[in-house]
Amino acid sequence: MNMGDTVFLFLATVMVMLMTPGLALFYGGMVKSKNVLSTTMHSYTAMAIVSIQWILIGYSLSFGPDWNGFIGNLDWALLKDVTFTPNEDYSATLPHNLFMMFQLMFAILTPALISGAFAERMKFSAFVVFILAWTTLVYDPVAHWVWGVGGWLRELGALDFAGGNVVHITSGVSGLVLAIYLGKRKDAHSSAPHHLPFTVLGAGLLWFGWFGFNVGSALTLNEVAITAFINTNTAAAMAAIGWVVCEWIFTKKPTVLGAVSGAVSGLVAITPACGFVTPLSSIIIGLLGGAICYFAVFYMKRKLGYDDALDAFGCHGVGGTWGGIATGLFATTSVNEAGANGLFYGNAALLGKQAIAIGATYVFAAVATFLIIKGISLFMSVRANEEEEALGLDIALHGEKAYHESL
Repeated sequence: MNMGDTVFLFLATVMVMLMTPGLALFYGGMVKSKNVLSTTMHSYTAMAIVSIQWILIGYSLSFGPDWNGFIGNLDWALLKDVTFTPNEDYSATLPHNLFMMFQLMFAILTPALISGAFAERMKFSAFVVFILAWTTLVYDPVAHWVWGVGGWLRELGALDFAGGNVVHITSGVSGLVLAIYLGKRKDAHSSAPHHLPFTVLGAGLLWFGWFGFNVGSALTLNEVAITAFINTNTAAAMAAIGWVVCEWIFTKKPTVLGAVSGAVSGLVAITPACGFVTPLSSIIIGLLGGAICYFAVFYMKRKLGYDDALDAFGCHGVGGTWGGIATGLFATTSVNEAGANGLFYGNAALLGKQAIAIGATYVFAAVATFLIIKGISLFMSVRANEEEEALGLDIALHGEKAYHESL
């Protein structure tokens, strides 16, 4: 046990926890005022439901003893044998139950990210069932593939320092499937953010919490952790610049929403690579991440015609995909001996492994999400009706309003 590592990971854990309320603000500001509470409720519902699921079975399925490389077994259900004593398979210096709590914060944030894709049109009752099923059947297996001892992508040698596959690709792809399945909002083309300062504050909290997300994944405050710290901030800053430059060129207006969307895209893109690449590489990853996500949001979405309301796929799915590819290009053992060299350091094999990991995550998340939502739709309505959508989900589904006129 190392007290310094324990304090470090405790602080990282509470920083990652703050990302979910930050996401509630980030998403909440981008919807219409009549839907801000329903959108906020998605994030806080994730905090409640996944916290319980994780204790009961989720942590064991994700990180417990391996079952055929696909998922953990239930040996650690109800936190059996998950105590203050370290588990050397994950860290010899940290309490096992603290590591469990750190990973819980990732599991909470991921389904909350999905909600941006179907904002303003999904039944809350269906969302509750979906989030429990999705966390169990999608998040937990993919987390085991990538991070669990014996997971097949971990054994393959694919790299994902802090959740490019596990968090961002799974949430982005699943959000896209739900957006297509539910169909467009009735007023999708006229929808506009109702409170951009909320969104800006949320983005700031996400940027802050992301240091816990990425740096904490080193599990100790060493050279790799500080490199991840530098890379995380650098990529976010460069992606904000990249996005704003793109919109300045193509629309002649550098927007506040573009700046914060770019920053978040850069944070997503650097997540899988942050502990494996140099700061110079993080500048390139951030710049391209901001530009690629800009084009995904403003051109690909329009071209293909899906209604990803708050661009969960455009920022997280696309950004996470670029981040995984970039890891295969820019990773170097000079930064992290536990990683591998990428294509630009003489090892093309890593890029192939990253492609396999990305492809497998896309296929699994897409198919599983479709089956889950299709199954739920057999038992209950999943889409708000026209009357509810017109009235606003805050009043229609939750019976309350965010804003009241003062007398």
